[in-house]
This record gives sequence, C-alpha cells and structure tokens, in this order.
Amino acid sequence: MPLKGTMFIGAERRPGSGPAITSYDPRTGAPLEPAYGTGTDEDVADACERAASAAVAYRSTSPGERAAFLERIAERIEDLGDELVDRAVAESGLPRGRIGGERDRTTAQLRLFADEVRAGEWADTRIDQALPDRRPAPRPDLRQRHLAVGPVAVFGASNFPLAFSVAGGDTASALAAGCPVVVKGHSAHLGTSELVGSAVADAVRDSGLPEGVFSLLFAAGNEVGQALVADPRIRAVGFTGSQAGGLALQRTAAARAVPIPVYAEMSSVNPVFLLPGALRERAAGLAEGFAGSLTLGAGQFCTNPGLIVAVDGPELTEFLATAVRVLAATTGQTMLTEGIHAAYERSTAGLLATEGVRELCAGLPGEGENAGVARLFSVAADVFLGRPELQDEAFGAASTVVICRDPEQLREVAAALRGQLTATVHHGEGDREVAAALLPLLEDRAGRILFDGWPTGVEVTHAMVHGGPYPATSDGRTTSVGTLAIRRFLRPVCYQNVPAELLPPEVSDENAYGLPRRVDGARR
Repeated sequence: MPLKGTMFIGAERRPGSGPAITSYDPRTGAPLEPAYGTGTDEDVADACERAASAAVAYRSTSPGERAAFLERIAERIEDLGDELVDRAVAESGLPRGRIGGERDRTTAQLRLFADEVRAGEWADTRIDQALPDRRPAPRPDLRQRHLAVGPVAVFGASNFPLAFSVAGGDTASALAAGCPVVVKGHSAHLGTSELVGSAVADAVRDSGLPEGVFSLLFAAGNEVGQALVADPRIRAVGFTGSQAGGLALQRTAAARAVPIPVYAEMSSVNPVFLLPGALRERAAGLAEGFAGSLTLGAGQFCTNPGLIVAVDGPELTEFLATAVRVLAATTGQTMLTEGIHAAYERSTAGLLATEGVRELCAGLPGEGENAGVARLFSVAADVFLGRPELQDEAFGAASTVVICRDPEQLREVAAALRGQLTATVHHGEGDREVAAALLPLLEDRAGRILFDGWPTGVEVTHAMVHGGPYPATSDGRTTSVGTLAIRRFLRPVCYQNVPAELLPPEVSDENAYGLPRRVDGARR
C-alpha cells in the first residue's frame, strides 16, 4: 500500500494542514518519505466529535460484534505483510525479528481481547431481584453492568511502534470495552502508524461500524496532544512514555471542567535483589542473565533491570567481574531516536558525576548514528539511601549496583524504593527468611514480582500486571497489558426498577448474550 502521508479523521483520509514532519532512520539519520502534514485544533475537534457521535452506537454493539471487529483488525494488520515490517524497521532501527515478534504480539493481544469480550466477565453483571414482601421495607429490583466510558485518547509509544501504538494494548482494550479511540501517533513512526491506521480503518468499514470509532492524528509538538486531552468529549487517556509527558497530560486532564483519568505508564528502574544464597550458587550465571536482560532492545524496554541490590562479599565480587566482562564486550545498539539517545547520554553522565557513584564498565561503541553504549555503575547503599535522584530512570542499557552491608540494609533499600513496574528476587539455599521479609515490601512497590527470572518479557495473558505504584504509573490500580486492562475504560451503572422492555441485553432476564452473572449473590 503506497503511503499517502495522511491522518485518519473517522473514515476520511485527511492531509494535515499544520507544519510537515518526517520520520528518520535512527541508524543513519536519513529522513523517510513521505512528509506528513500535522493536525490542528480543528482536526482534534472533528475527530472527537465523530468519536462522541459514534459512542452510544458502538457501546451498544453485542460482544460478538466487537470481538469480530477486533479479529478483523488483527487480520488486516497481518495482510500488510513485509511492507509493515520493513517500514517499522526503518523507522525504529530495531531488527526484523524483533519487529516481526512485536507484530505477532499486537495481533495476538487483539485476539485475546476478542476472546475476553465474548467470555463476558468484563461486564460484571449482577442482579438483585426485587423483594416486595421484605420487612420493614421492600427491596427494589437492582441490576448492574459495566458500561464503556466513551471516547478514549491513546498516545503511541516510542519504544514499541506496534504493540504500544496505533493498534496496541491501550487501543485494543478501549475498543474491547466499547469505546471509540482517537490515537495520536508517535512522530518517530509516521509510516508505521499510517499503515496500521489503514488496517483499523478498513476493519471499521468492513464491520459496518460508525466511522468515528477510530481516528489517527499526527503532530510535531505537544499542542495537539494537549488539545486532545482537554477536549470535553474525551473521557479517558492511555499513555506510555516519559514521566514529564505523563504528568503534563495528567495536569491538563485534572484542569478540565470535568476531570478525566489518565492511565500513564511512565518511569521504572525495575530493581533486582540478588540474595546471598543465589550469589553463592550461581553468581556467574546470574551476571550473564542480567547482562542479557539489561541490553535487550538497547535497554529500551519498560522493564530492563536498572538497579541491582545485593550484599557485599566475594560472591558479589564474582558476579560483578562476570557482568563487567560481558558488558564491556557488548557493542552499542542503535537507539530509537536521536532524542532518546541524547537523553540517555545525559542520564549516564549525571550518574557518573554523582559523588559516591563509580562506573564499573562501558561497552564498545556501536556503528552508525545514535548507538547507546551499555554502562554499569556501583554505589554504596548508604549513599543510595541519601540520594533519591539515583532512583531516576536512565532509559537505555544502564544499571547501578547498590552494595549493602548486610541483609538488613538490603531490606532498608527495598523500603526506600519508589513505585515500580517490576521487582525481582533471586534466591537460593538459606534465603527463605530474607525473601519472606522482602516480599511484603515489594508488594507495596511493584505491580509484578518475579522470583529467579529477569523482568524483560511481558506476557500478554489474563493474569499479567504491567503497572505499578507512582511513578511507574499514574494509577497503580490498573494494568496496560493483559485482559484486566479493559476495566480502565468501563464504569458501573445500576438500573433500579427499570421496566423489562427498557433493560439493556446485558441485564435482561433473557440474557441474550449469555453473559456470566450473579443473581442474588450466586453465580449463574
């Protein structure tokens, strides 16, 4: 499909009238055609109006209709074939295997949400039947379901051009809930976004849905994104990106006449605790696993291990020796954009300039533009506990080893941590007591707790949580990955004594959709 350099405002392919922008190949710095005119406030208003006009009709579709729509999106994305992979590789610098896997993850999560919509537990339907003879007062007929909140704004992420972008997890979960979506595509992935946008738009048309169910906007700066969040027709926001960006959107959402939730995934250093028994048993193997997890994707995953916490001793010395050897021989990889590479360089320079922080090694320079070199630092726990800025994320393949005097100080470090997406514990013989003491501390600070593994690699399943307490996310009660993500875009509605002929199908006696429900507290 030839790229046209257009946005999607409902069914209309519209050239943006704002300043033109292009994506760049981060490996060479070369611009990639075509240029894309950017959106304006008028485009935002038009997309939001179409979304609002479509909201009631779309949320009223049956679970089967919405599920079939999600499956059509997955099919249309697959139909794009190598054209999509080639463009995503050019715009991100990521290898073909990574992009192919990410495409498969994107289509798999669309199909997972289709299955979830058909299963119907998301509606959480409850019926408390009338008790007219109850004394001292009768009980009315009460029926509850969960309803789509309305149009959702989604912001494409820089580090996942497919899985967290135009048809990624936020879009899939919002559409599954019955919410129209207006996407602001990431400026680094313009062609990739247009291709995927065409797949979604085709699926909207082929499903016979209102055109406002999906729109895609492009912009150069922050103005269009802020206007999108400020538009009164938008009811919720999904965002993956920097803490500064997420907080800016949250401030805009809170300042509206009617505030709305912003579900922002923002910042995490994903601490890994190496307990003494684990280091005694497998220090060298742990170091190799750590180096692989740290450098995966040039360190640009949300869950790369940016902090190692361990007790000083000969076993930690062995771990560090192996980690230094492996990382020092690692060639720098191309980072996603020039801006991300520059931010990484500033972050690592800041670490190196911090009193008490020592650089243990740096990897080999990479070829081409914007190659991020892996770096490993160390700091004593006493210094770490007194310097909160050492918990700031350096987005890339950089990690800091916090060296503790004893297991008690290791627990002290755990208690001082900010909110995280993940926390990992490696344990071995004799570590049960320390691990048991760590677990409740980590439960308060992370959305996902791993034992004896590495945090990179987020499974898209029913049980997955990809979220965590602030600043990992703006709302630690939710997840952006897994079927639980649908609940961000639903709200409960209770129907009291509503005539049977007016009840929605989800709470009618006939239960036309066959949804699971609780009747007078019993599951049926």
